[in-house]
Amino acid sequence: MIDERFDAIVVGAGMAGNAAALTLAQRGLKVLQLERGEYSGSKNVQGAILYADMLETLIPDFREDAPLERHLVEQRFWMMDDRSHVGLHYKSDEFNEERANRYTIIRAQFDKWFSSKVREAGAVVLCETTVTELARDAYGKVIGVRTDRRDGEIHADVVVLAEGVNGLLGTRAGLRPPPRPDNVALAVKEMHFLPRETIEARFNLKGDEGTVIEAAGTISRGMTGMGFIYANKECISLGIGCLVADFQATGETPYGLLERFKQHPSVAPLIEGSEVKEYAAHLIPEGGYKAIPQLYGDGWVVVGDAAQLNNAIHREGSNLAMTSGRIAAEAIFQVKSRREPMTAKNLALYKTMLDDSFVIKDLKKYKDMPALMHIQSQNFFLTYPQLVSKAMQNFLRVDGTPKKEKEASTLRSFVAARSWLGLFGDAFRFARAWR
Repeated sequence: MIDERFDAIVVGAGMAGNAAALTLAQRGLKVLQLERGEYSGSKNVQGAILYADMLETLIPDFREDAPLERHLVEQRFWMMDDRSHVGLHYKSDEFNEERANRYTIIRAQFDKWFSSKVREAGAVVLCETTVTELARDAYGKVIGVRTDRRDGEIHADVVVLAEGVNGLLGTRAGLRPPPRPDNVALAVKEMHFLPRETIEARFNLKGDEGTVIEAAGTISRGMTGMGFIYANKECISLGIGCLVADFQATGETPYGLLERFKQHPSVAPLIEGSEVKEYAAHLIPEGGYKAIPQLYGDGWVVVGDAAQLNNAIHREGSNLAMTSGRIAAEAIFQVKSRREPMTAKNLALYKTMLDDSFVIKDLKKYKDMPALMHIQSQNFFLTYPQLVSKAMQNFLRVDGTPKKEKEASTLRSFVAARSWLGLFGDAFRFARAWR
């Protein structure tokens, strides 16, 4: 056993784990962070969006040396059928501000940089170390962890579980149930490399400007899911994800969806001639507010994806992860400062603070949306995209048909597909879940 005792052990070195370890170390606590990968970010080859406000709270001057790709000036939303898309986009020169609000990043590079800041703050970071189980005392209180190292038991006042949505440590210990298949999405992603000037020409960008495309529709074959395209400096991050439950029910394959997405007429020209160097699969929490497990107990707290803290509607994950990690660390510091034990009663402060943040308030706002999207996936991800595409083509095609007849034809197609009752019911349920 490692004789040294720590104030806190953080399991995991992703966004949530790094935020927690950094905050604890900055407050002067003795921190050990354990990561099973070769280095922080070694398992995260995908691109992602970074939300600056949350990182700025932790590292005010992060823009000086963080490995940022592009600052986002444009957001595009596509509703797709098999051969077309109906789009909504917003682009503003105001996003070309000195302190940009959002950036694209490559997680492998960014997480490694983030981890270096944790080390600089004074935390001990051990990589290539797998935590096999939690150590408990005779009363069941978590007092540390056991690892796959020779002297594998390490003690601490509190353990922060930042092991990701599919982490086995918390579930094996009975701290939370395994995530249900309808609360987790499986996303597959590729990195397509192209010359910088080619990317900027295809996406109509200049300098370090960036854009994000989020797409839904028939690309998910009637399953609850979305596709995405991020323009980085010299590569394009492209991927698609759907609920695990839907993959199980339909027999569709993730790589099959990805190949069809890449071959779509709206997508293929963007990646034409690219070289694919990286491919990855990743589980994403999608259950929302109602899937959040117990967040604290005697000697432990859980943060980030492991706590199902992901806003699937706004596609926000890293900001919730960083915020939950920071808040957990601040709660631990407050308990420590009062010289009180890390009991469930005292660590309940973490949940109180989290409930008062945008994290829980936003998830609570959309608490009914995940179930609606799953139950009505055939309608929202297949029927309506096809109807909208047909309506737009009918509206734009000039063929001598009187406009009144065109409008009547479009209306008939919607009613035939869903009925008047179904249309009003879908609108009502969506509006109620959205509010």
